[in-house]
Amino acid sequence: MVEDELALFDKSINEFWNKFKSTDTSCQMAGLRDTYKDSIKAFAEKLSVKLKEEERMVEMFLEYQNQISRQNKLIQEKKDNLLKLIAEVKDKKQELEVLTANIQDLKEEYSRKKETISTANKANAERLKRLQKSADLYKDRLGLEIRKIYGEKLQFIFTNIDPKNPESPFMFSLHLNEARDYEVSDSAPHLEGLAEFQENVRKTNNFSAFLANVRKAFTATVYN
Repeated sequence: MVEDELALFDKSINEFWNKFKSTDTSCQMAGLRDTYKDSIKAFAEKLSVKLKEEERMVEMFLEYQNQISRQNKLIQEKKDNLLKLIAEVKDKKQELEVLTANIQDLKEEYSRKKETISTANKANAERLKRLQKSADLYKDRLGLEIRKIYGEKLQFIFTNIDPKNPESPFMFSLHLNEARDYEVSDSAPHLEGLAEFQENVRKTNNFSAFLANVRKAFTATVYN
């Protein structure tokens, strides 16, 4: 647009020059001079307006570029935040998967331990049942009474050992330890060979022989 104005101005100069060359009188020259001044003034005003418009266009363009730059920066920040959020969600998902797997492992381990405990309890109950059955037989034949006392222990009480005092009790306690083996304790009177009897019954699982040996040991304390 400025180029067009310059072209028009150049055309006006050429026209003025042609008129100036063909003019003879001083009056006409003064008129041409005024016309030239008016043309210069008008052109300067138009050029000033055009320059201001161009400056506004440049300012608008720069402002537009700044807006685009700010928008691009904001978009990049949102993109970075989104990628960060996606990464965090992915990490949480992996943590949840690991936690779920650990919970499942704990459930399976608990189930196995529960089954083991149940099996052990059934076995203990069966062993105690056999002991109680034997107790009834031993009470009749050997003067043996079996009582359940504190700490899941069984107390074995022999009578009819001392001829002078048949009702005098000879006793010991027995329970199953954590290894599910027989554990003998608290004999009265004290028996030196009780530990050996305990070891033999663990190896042979012959409880009848164990009771017979304990009764013989108690009997020996009466006659020694």
